[in-house]
Amino acid sequence: VSTQSTWGVSSCNFLCLQNLFKPSSTMSIQYAQLVIGPPGSGKSTYCWGMQQLMTALGRPVAVVNLDPANDQLLYEVSVDVCELITVEDVMQTFGLGPNGGLMYCLEYLEKNVDWLLDKCKSLQDKYLIFDLPGQVELFTHHPSLKNIVQKLLDAQLRIACVQLVDGQNCSDPAKFISVLLLSLNTMCQLELPHVNVLSKIDLIEQCGPLA
Repeated sequence: VSTQSTWGVSSCNFLCLQNLFKPSSTMSIQYAQLVIGPPGSGKSTYCWGMQQLMTALGRPVAVVNLDPANDQLLYEVSVDVCELITVEDVMQTFGLGPNGGLMYCLEYLEKNVDWLLDKCKSLQDKYLIFDLPGQVELFTHHPSLKNIVQKLLDAQLRIACVQLVDGQNCSDPAKFISVLLLSLNTMCQLELPHVNVLSKIDLIEQCGPLA
């Protein structure tokens, strides 16, 4: 077999693979960020800033609040899980504490994920930013968030995870190692493209001078 004919077969196979994985005209793909991190790491502030940046760049953007305990939003929200369920209502109805109430809310959202999918479909032409609660167990080992993310992926959302961590944790070696392990655990649990971000970096020298 000549080199030329071999290359011809390889090119043909490559084109076939391209056509196989190329989205069809009927397949509508959305892109999104899943913003997570411990409480107080600046998730809502990040979502607000990202919304302002996208708007300034002329890119259609929508923020989706998936924190059923967040009733004071900095940003303009397009989808709010509080329309479906709130932690306060769950705590009053079932006598649960804040953490138990939040876990119940995410499990309820998982069972009613079609509500979220329909809301996302109505924002088909926009880049989505999901603002998540700060309880770390939701993205380290509890299955509900992972299952919700999988449903979004099945609905042709292409999601990248952005994990915010307070930059002041870098001032102490033990805290920094804990943060690294938390991020690694989250990456293994959610199985998404993952970007770790040190937030509040302008305040880090309050913990001491940088080396």
